Amino acid sequence: MGRFGSVLVMCAVFMLLAGCGYNSMQANEEAVIAAWGNVESSCQRRADLIPNLVEVVKGYAKHEADTFTAVTEARAKVGSTQVTKDLLANPAALKKFQQAQGELSGALSRLMVVAEKYPDLKANQNFMDLQKQLEGTENRINVARERYNDAVQFFNTSIRTFPNSVTNSLMLHLERKEAFKADEGAKIAPKVKF
Repeated sequence: MGRFGSVLVMCAVFMLLAGCGYNSMQANEEAVIAAWGNVESSCQRRADLIPNLVEVVKGYAKHEADTFTAVTEARAKVGSTQVTKDLLANPAALKKFQQAQGELSGALSRLMVVAEKYPDLKANQNFMDLQKQLEGTENRINVARERYNDAVQFFNTSIRTFPNSVTNSLMLHLERKEAFKADEGAKIAPKVKF
């Protein structure tokens, strides 16, 4: 039974390793990283569109300088946030990134109110095209955030359930990922005043 026993033990070890989740947990972590990349890409698209939107709106509503300044400053803050793979493992840095994105969203909301105040601006084709682009980008960002959160939930579950949890604690030591959270004031509907 020596040779047969050795083959049987090797088969058993192989079967255990095949079901340990080592590769699947790493694939799940890569899915989280890829989903985060999509969030970053959508946010970058928005940041790239904003200067064009601001310039078109400025041409029609020069006296609303405060709103344009707020949008420009919020965009600069988003641009200055260093986004790296390590951001996913750092809840404080992730919160800072989300806060900068929230400030930009708020500034853009105020810009849209300015646009509503000026019918000539609203009727301008360039502005309408940019507004559609911005709306589409905001939708892309929302979808990317939801997909990121789905990937995080799947990854976190995969490292915490048996037998993957054993493999993770012994070999990989992967940490739970933070989900993208809503801004503090997101539960309150914005008030639009004319």
